[in-house]
Amino acid sequence: MAFVTTRPITAPFAGRFTHFVKSAQASFVAWNDLRLTHKSLSKLSARELEDIGLSYSDFDGIAKRITR
Repeated sequence: MAFVTTRPITAPFAGRFTHFVKSAQASFVAWNDLRLTHKSLSKLSARELEDIGLSYSDFDGIAKRITR
């Protein structure tokens, strides 16, 4: 008996898989944005952070606002 392998992927599976890939991509992009922001702010001195109204203790709050 032959096994047919040329059948298209069923729509429900394709939709779930597409959603999973898009969700994973969005999560990665958000994580990378957070990483780059933290890296950039970490390079600033306390004086430079004060000039823009931030301090080192604000980093966690900024991270939470970005990931929402």
